[in-house]
Amino acid sequence: MITKEYIIEVTTQLYLKNGVKAVTIADISKELSTSKRTIYNHFLDKTDLMQACIEQYLSVIRSSNDEIINTCSSAIEAMGMIHQQILKRADYSNANFYKDILKNYPSVLKDSYVKNSEFAFRELLYLSKWGVKDGLFRKDLDPEVTMATVQTLLKLCNNTKKFPPEQFSKARLTEGIMVTYLRGLCTEKGLLEVEKQKHLYLID
Repeated sequence: MITKEYIIEVTTQLYLKNGVKAVTIADISKELSTSKRTIYNHFLDKTDLMQACIEQYLSVIRSSNDEIINTCSSAIEAMGMIHQQILKRADYSNANFYKDILKNYPSVLKDSYVKNSEFAFRELLYLSKWGVKDGLFRKDLDPEVTMATVQTLLKLCNNTKKFPPEQFSKARLTEGIMVTYLRGLCTEKGLLEVEKQKHLYLID
């Protein structure tokens, strides 16, 4: 039996690979080797299915980030691991994945995107306080301002219009944007940790 969860899983992969607009219900049913009726037994329409896929996709990201934070030995290592996952997702995802949704189904993404941004900010806030507690980050940094800036810089690293991939490698952008900013937050102890974990930030 094809379950609702399996439909979401397969559809999400199709969306990430091809973009949302290019994928039809017929494409999904073909990939699942089932009928459209089976899909409509679980979802009202494509928009309903898309909403479920986005929520599941963002939920997986949040779970992955939680696992990283719980297993890493320092805030700087955790930030590097999370950044690495962001870059990998950007490589794996079709550039039209979010563009299609924002253009054609803005209401679908709005609530989920806002909730995910708030969750990401809370995680970064936790990391900043963890770093200060361990003596890696300066005690005088403003956690809210600092981590809101980090969120903006992460988006900048993935801005292919501003930084065309053929001219700017991910390692170059991360070194010039993220690592440079991170060093400015650090104590001497933190700078040593940045050098130790630098390989996490400089993947191509």
